[in-house]
Order: sequence, then C-alpha cells, then structure tokens
Amino acid sequence: MRALKALFVLACLFLPPGFLPPGAALAQDKGTLDPKPLPPLANPADPATPAKELFGRAREAAPLEPDPIGFYSRGCLAGGEQLPINGSHWQVMRLSRNRNWGHPRLVAFLKDFAPRAATAAGWPGLLIGDMSQPRGGPMLTGHASHQIGLDADVWLTPAPNRELTPQEREELSATDMVRDDLLDVREGVWTDGQLAIVRTAAMSPQVQRIFVNAAIKRAMCRAAAGEAWMRKVRPMYGHNYHFHIRLFCPDGSNCRDQDPTPAGDGCDASLAAWFSEEMLHPKKSHKVWPPMTMAKLPTACQTVLRAR
Repeated sequence: MRALKALFVLACLFLPPGFLPPGAALAQDKGTLDPKPLPPLANPADPATPAKELFGRAREAAPLEPDPIGFYSRGCLAGGEQLPINGSHWQVMRLSRNRNWGHPRLVAFLKDFAPRAATAAGWPGLLIGDMSQPRGGPMLTGHASHQIGLDADVWLTPAPNRELTPQEREELSATDMVRDDLLDVREGVWTDGQLAIVRTAAMSPQVQRIFVNAAIKRAMCRAAAGEAWMRKVRPMYGHNYHFHIRLFCPDGSNCRDQDPTPAGDGCDASLAAWFSEEMLHPKKSHKVWPPMTMAKLPTACQTVLRAR
C-alpha cells in the first residue's frame, strides 16, 4: 500500500493543479480561428503575479542563445525555435495556442522523427500537439511540464493524406485509444501503427522518457515485453489520445534531467499497480494549489522574459 501511494504521488507531480486524472482530455480542447490577445497585466512586476500570466503573453522567442533552463516542470526556454506548421510527414495542431516552439534540438528531432515514424507505421504523416510556449515557462492551461522546450505531444491519430484546414486544426479531435473501463486499449483502434511510432521515438538515444496511458503500456507489453527501449515508455494519467516525448537535456545547458528510468521493461508489478482501484479512480482532491510565481523559477528566467 505504501508503494502504491508513493506511485500516485509521483504521478501527480506531473499533472497540473486541479487535474482530474482519468477523465481529462485537455489535449482535445478545441482552439479558435480568432484568438484574442490577452489583456495587459495591471502590475506585471508584482512578485505575486503568476508566472503563467507572464509567459502566456510572450508571442515570440527570447532572442538569446538557445538554452533549456531549469527542469521540465519548473523552468523556461531561451532561444526557442518554432516548428513549421507543415513539413515532411507532419502537421501542427491547435495553432491558436502558439505552442509549437521548442529548443532547436527538439525541433530538429521532430523533423527527423516524423518521416521515419510515419514510414514505420505506414501513415501519411503525424499530427503534432503541444510543444512549448515561445519562451517556455508555465502555461495558462493544461500542462505542468513542457516548460523548457524539450517536451512534445504527438497524436496517436494518423494525419490524413492532405493538408488540414485551419478549422480542422482547431476542432478535430484525436481518437481515444483506451476503453471506457481504463483497463485496456480499444480493439481495432490501437494498432501496429501506433506501436510503431512510439517504438521509433523510444529507440532514439535523444529520448529520455515517453509517457502513455497505462492501458497503452499494457498493450505494448503484450507486443514488446523484454525489448530494451520499453523501459523509456512510462505510464501516466491521461495520454490516451497522444503520447508525450521528452528529450534529454543538451550537454552544457542549464537544464536538469529527470532521474533515469528504472531498469527493466516496466511490464511488471509497477505497471499492475496502475490498475488498482485507488489508481484508476483516485479520490478528487479539494486542495487549492497556489500558482507558481517567478520566485519559484530559476533566476535566469527573469532575463528570458525581459529579453527584446
């Protein structure tokens, strides 16, 4: 029981405040064709101002040398690069969010990964979800991580063999891979194609971790138990419409890697624990989490925000 509670606490470290784990689908929230600019802050210098309000208003990258600063869930991004909305075997979704930014290493990875993964799966291409904001940092909605430009969500739905319209990019929903009881994947929906794109990502030496729904990890264990790359694929709440790629910190950067993944393929008791009643249907917390302020972020993030 103690180990189960520790697993639940660890999982929740990667979830945004107020997140209801099993049923949430923030990645599927629709965007808009007419995004409105956020109103100016009355006193942005106030130390109590939530950092997400500051970073959420940045529309362009910080003109600094590329550097992922801090940790994946507590940091910012200098010198970010924008992934083109269309490329060889990929299309970016939810353009109104302006979250197709990342460290140049992530952008280069996705440009190389997309055609290889699409070929492996036999798909026309991939649909790319949220990466980071132009200057990283906490987001106004959704993710607790994605703050330093080394995280990217890839939809588990194939791209069509045509360019999506702007409206489709904002309103099209990905396909839920997981059964309603959360115990396994949907038969005929989760296929060898989805397995192939996750495998392609996990086999890259640049990838530190991949997050998928526990039911997806269970299905992958049936097909690939014992394969070395499976240790990178970790169960996490949500992630039933997409999978989350996390890269290692570049050498010489001001970034802190996550702890190494445990030994083994992850198809053991640690996975089985995700299907306990406590993990499948956790009690809803009524705790109110205070928003993260700039004081909680690395000092260098002040420079990132001010850079012009």
